[in-house]
Amino acid sequence: QEQLVESGGGLVQAGGSLRLSCAASGRTFSTYYMGWFRQAPGKEREFVAAISWRIGGRTLYADSVKGRFTISRDNAKNTVYLQMNSLKPEDTADYYCAAAQFGGTTWSAYDYWGQGTQVTVSS
Repeated sequence: QEQLVESGGGLVQAGGSLRLSCAASGRTFSTYYMGWFRQAPGKEREFVAAISWRIGGRTLYADSVKGRFTISRDNAKNTVYLQMNSLKPEDTADYYCAAAQFGGTTWSAYDYWGQGTQVTVSS
């Protein structure tokens, strides 16, 4: 059974940092694009970042997080990370890890999803 499990969320003050982790199990996702999405209360799920499966491969970021967030992956550990720096109150949301065969920035392109981890940024 394929499973993605996020961790690392929590409460942080504005300007602070958090690192989210997504551990995959049940199959190897080493040839999948891995992405992070987020959903704030009352808002639609939005793309945050994605990384291709190749080592040192392509990364994509939403404009709202570019320069502050960094996505990375460790295929040997079947884990993807999202380093979030200079956090802002508007980053408050549930963050979801997802896997896709062909990548992209739309949630419908992703085949597997985690349950989410909550991030709250206080002002």
